[in-house]
Formats: sequence, structure tokens, C-alpha cells
Amino acid sequence: MQPTDPSAFRLTVAPMMDWTDRHCRYFHRLLSPHARLYTEMVTSAALVRGNQIRLLEHSHEEHPVALQLGGSDPVELAKAAVMGAEAGYDEINLNVGCPSDRVQSGKFGACLMREPELVGECVRAMADVVDVPVTVKCRIGVDDQDEYADLQRFTTTMIEAGVDILVVHARKAWLEGLSPKENREIPPLDYERVYRLKREFPELTVVINGGITTVEAVRQHLGQVDGVMIGRAAYHDPFVLAKLEADLYGTPLPDRSEVLERMRIYIEAELARGGQLKHITRHILGLYQGEPGARGFRRQLSEGAHLAGADWGLIEAAMAPLRHAA
Repeated sequence: MQPTDPSAFRLTVAPMMDWTDRHCRYFHRLLSPHARLYTEMVTSAALVRGNQIRLLEHSHEEHPVALQLGGSDPVELAKAAVMGAEAGYDEINLNVGCPSDRVQSGKFGACLMREPELVGECVRAMADVVDVPVTVKCRIGVDDQDEYADLQRFTTTMIEAGVDILVVHARKAWLEGLSPKENREIPPLDYERVYRLKREFPELTVVINGGITTVEAVRQHLGQVDGVMIGRAAYHDPFVLAKLEADLYGTPLPDRSEVLERMRIYIEAELARGGQLKHITRHILGLYQGEPGARGFRRQLSEGAHLAGADWGLIEAAMAPLRHAA
């Protein structure tokens, strides 16, 4: 496994089921050339037993991009990691944070917080067979496992297994009684616990996740940890990625219409190969969030993208009033 550069994790976009597919990642890359992108979680079983190679599809422009895996079988995860590395992913990330029922029934995700030794075995198995970094995304705790000592023990086990990058969602997960949506909102955020982790394990690259929505908040967190992972804010208000890119890396802030124009070649290529416009435009609905005319832009795309023959012309039409208002 190759050594990793902590600066490569300064700004990342969270893996989000049903959201961060390849179309979304291409769009996000246009907004932020530096951000590290993550796939939706892919189960090791789907890759190894289901032979669903299509799940690994991505474009060259997405890099740096990580494959997030879900699973708890070290042998199977190792095989899936090899498939991901051979497909060109820059990192393999193990999901130890998702609280959904489906994940629990498969014995992976947040329930693995209770089994750090098994997670360590999974990490070692993957790291032994790939050259790209193997990382872990976890919670600060799960259910009644809510003491800092539990997170400390988990982290120590990860370091002993060879992990040098840990992404920590600063909420614990309730595996019973709360839905996945409620698990993103109800358990209180505890950023200080993540900060403490970085202070006690300075050699570990710590990336913080959870409830982070503004440039100012990102700046504040970067004073305490190595990196910040943006989740839903990057999806609902994607232009925040361009603002973060400008603030953190000095990249000139683009015009929103310029970003869409740069999507045109990609969109037309996808339509030519049989894709549907609605699968792409759903990711760009929030581009004008907070701007005059944003509602009309969203409505025009939402109402027209699913119609037969919908193409780039629909996006041009949705942009036209915004251009006149600029």
C-alpha cells in the first residue's frame, strides 16, 4: 500500500447512496478540481459474487476518486479491492458508518463499530493486495457504545491494521429506533470528540464529516483536523464546492452557466450512448440555489428531463432566463 499525502484529503465529498453516482461526480469535479470524490457504497458481494463490474464505471475526469466498499468478509473485500484498484480508483474506503437496515442485515456499515478487530482484519486483507490507500469511514460511536474510550480503541485498532486515514462522521449511530435519515439529523454532533482524536493520534490523517455546510465552517475545522468531508450540502447547494475551491486553493470562481456549458459534451455523449437526461439533470438542480430564478430553473428541468427526446436544449432553455437576469 502506497504512503498517503494528508493534503490530498483536505477537501472531500462524501459517498452518498443514490446521489454520488458517476454523473454527479463528473459535475462535482467541474466545480472543484481538487476535491477528493467518493462513489456510492458498493457491496463487496455485488462485485465478487454478483460480478457487477458496471458498478465500477467512472470517467477519467473524476480523479482523484475513491471506491467505497461495504462488507465484512476479509477475503471477499480483498477481491473487491483488487477489482477497484484495477479499475483505476485512487483509494479503497471501507464503510463502517452506514446505519441502514439493509447494511445491518448484511453485517457491515455502522454495526462494525462494535467489532474493531474484524474491521482490522478486513483492512489488512485489502491493504495486502492493493497499492492504493485503504481508508475507513466511521461514526464516533454506535447505540450505547458512546464513550470516547470506544472510539479511541477503534482508532488504535485501525492504526495497528495499517490505516493512516480515518474519516469520522461526528455523530453516533442508533441502529434501532432511528431511520437512516434520522441518523443524519437527530444524534447530536460532537466535533470536539473528533478534534480530540486528532490531538491524541497526531500521526493519523483525520477527516471530519457531519453537518458542515459553509466555507467558514470548513476553515474552522481545518484548524483542528487534516480534512473536511462535505455531504448533503455539496448535493443540495453544489456551488459551495466552487466557493471552497476558490477559498482553499485560489482557483478563480467560475460562472454557474460556464459550469453547465462544460457539462454539454459529457451530456451529449451520454445521450448518444442511450442514457437519459433525467439521470444527469437531477444532480444539477441545486446549482443556482439561493440565486434569483433558481426555482424556475429547477422546475423546468424537473418537468422536462423525463420526457422522450429531452436533450441539451432543455438545459439551454432553463438557463436562458438566468442569463438575461445576470
